[in-house]
This record gives sequence, structure tokens and C-alpha cells, in this order.
Amino acid sequence: MKKIFIAAILAFSTGLFAQEDTTTTVNIPSAEKYHFTTIVDIEASEVKSQGNTGTCWSYSTSSFIESEIFRNTGKHIDISEMYNVRNTYPKKAWNYVMRQGKIQFSEGGLAHDVIQSVQSYGLVPESAYTGLLNGATKHDHSKIVPKLKKVLDIYIKNDKNSSIPNWKVAVDSILDASLGKITHNFFFEGVMYTPESFLALTKIKATDYITLTSFTHQPYNTPFVLNIPDNFSNGIFYNVELNSLVDVMNNALKKGYSIALDCDVSEKTFSGKYGIAVSPNDVLDNKKALEYIVEEKDITEDFRQAEYENYNTTDDHLMHVTGMLKDQKGTIYYKVKNSWGPDSKRIGNGGYIYMSEAYFRFKTISILLHKDGLPKKLKKKLNIS
Repeated sequence: MKKIFIAAILAFSTGLFAQEDTTTTVNIPSAEKYHFTTIVDIEASEVKSQGNTGTCWSYSTSSFIESEIFRNTGKHIDISEMYNVRNTYPKKAWNYVMRQGKIQFSEGGLAHDVIQSVQSYGLVPESAYTGLLNGATKHDHSKIVPKLKKVLDIYIKNDKNSSIPNWKVAVDSILDASLGKITHNFFFEGVMYTPESFLALTKIKATDYITLTSFTHQPYNTPFVLNIPDNFSNGIFYNVELNSLVDVMNNALKKGYSIALDCDVSEKTFSGKYGIAVSPNDVLDNKKALEYIVEEKDITEDFRQAEYENYNTTDDHLMHVTGMLKDQKGTIYYKVKNSWGPDSKRIGNGGYIYMSEAYFRFKTISILLHKDGLPKKLKKKLNIS
């Protein structure tokens, strides 16, 4: 019986199952490998590596800003990811101290943290602030946050008798020693700039960008503060219906607006190696789905909500959506720029992930985009001018 079962499986995998009556055969279609056709491909900078850091939020949103700069000016400008990080860590420290240590303190953040940094501190090019010191070529923040947290915990614990009377000075000292001091005057293409004047050059306006999400525990078409650990800054999210969220993605991309994406990448069917993210209907297809087209789940709002509330969907990772594709069966995928490096031998699709619409519906936490990428009817519902 065991041998017959194994033989049957082998026969099935070849697409031909032989029955006892040798005069009758059943033809079963072979699994089809993915073949993609580009629908939309928005200009984007080269894929980078965030190194040993939890700063995907800055890499993804900085890449998004670079595409926005190109859309605004036609210029390819490599902006500094670490400038945004350097300006955000002190805000995270303030939040941690004021909440007396009863909140997460980590390297994580969200897309709107970069936008807030831009609004408060402007932008600088990579050449003006790399965040790399002493000949280092890769980022490693594994020791920075523990050092910061130690300082903050001492202050919180000792209160008035703290041996570190000014934690703000200590935080700045650690960040300067780890990432470098910020230069407020720098040259770019032979011209002297400040972060503010450089921001003006890019034509980026921080107030033009909004964040959308879709959950059922809050009313649709209203803004609210989404309860996720990395939302330390209490950023506002506009809540829309799930179908509307998908429509925004598709319409914005077709109009030439790229999108910063926050999603869960812990699923076994999210693969940097294969460059694919799908949501198989049958878990037995998980491995197969990395290379072959399989039937995917029908993601409902209730199912999506349940996965959020039971922690199966968390805000693991942020990336940059730069286009749309379809497979040979017409299924829509999003071209998602990752920040794990471009090594095509180790990472599929040259550092990009091709994410199916089903996976997007299932595992997306939020998207950030230019408000003009919204359909007019939705802008009116959200009262966005």
C-alpha cells in the first residue's frame, strides 16, 4: 500500500495518473512556473542593504522619497537614510522616557516618522551624511540601541538622583559617536546647501503625504491612531475599506505614484530568496508556491482583522512599491523594492519581491503615498484637500 501511494504521487507530479484500466488516462495540468509581464514600472533608485539594522522604515521611505524627487524634478538624487534615523532616535528616546520605560524602545519605526523628520529637519544627500564611521562600509546598529536604552533606563530608575543629569546630552553623544555629527552646511553638485534649502530643491512637501490602513475595529473613512508597537509617534492613519485600499494601490501606481508599504513578512510564502510573496489557499502548497502558480486565499475583511488581533499579522517590515505586474493567468502582483541588498545569486528578482494582490490584502498594515494618488471620491470622503 505504501509503495502504491508513493508511485501515485510520483505519477501525479508528472501530470499523468495511470489507472488500472490502461486504456483510460486522466490528464492533469502540470504546475506552471511564474512568468511575469510588467504593467507599471516607476522610476526607482538602486536596491540597497540596510545592513544589521532595524531601519527598513527609513530605507523604504527614503527610496520612496527618491522616486518622488524624480517625479517632481526629473533628478536622480541619493538621499541619506541615516540622516532620518539620526533625527528620529532622539524622538524615540523622549517618548520612552516620558512613558517611564513602559513602552517599546527599539530600532523600528514607520514611514510617517521619515516624513516627520523631513518636515522638521529637511533632507540631505547621502554624500553629506552616510552614518558610517572609521572606514565602515556596512551599517550595524546592534550596539547603538542597547547603549541608548541603558542611559534612559538609568535616568528613569534613579529619577532625581540620576548619575546622568541630562539624558538628552548623553543620547546625542552616543549617536554622534555611532553615526557621526550632522553637518548643517554641505556641498551638492558644487552648490552650498542646508537641509532646508536642499529640501526645497527636491520639491518635497511633507504635508502632501498620508497614510492609509484598513481594519474593522475603527469606523471607515475616519482617521485614528493605529495600535502597533512601532507607532511610537502616534501617527494618524486613515481607515478605508479593504477593497478601497487595493483600488488606491492600483490607481496610484497607474498614475505614476509609488507607495511606501508596511506589512508582515513572517509568512513562509514571503521569500527574499525567490523574490515572491503569495498567499496559498492550501498550506500544503506553501513550498510549491514559491516557484509555481497555486490557488490563493480569498481574503475577507473579517479574516484579515482576526489575523491582526491574534498577532499573526504584525508590522514586521517596510518596503517600497514601484510597479505592477501580472502572471500568465492574469493575477496582479506588486513590484516591491526591498532593502536586503541586490545580490541576485542569493536574493530573487534582484532585490525585489513580486507580491500578489492576495498577499497584499492579507498582510498589509498600511501604505503611505502622495495625496494626489487618491481617487477624488475617496479624498472627499476622507476630507483631504
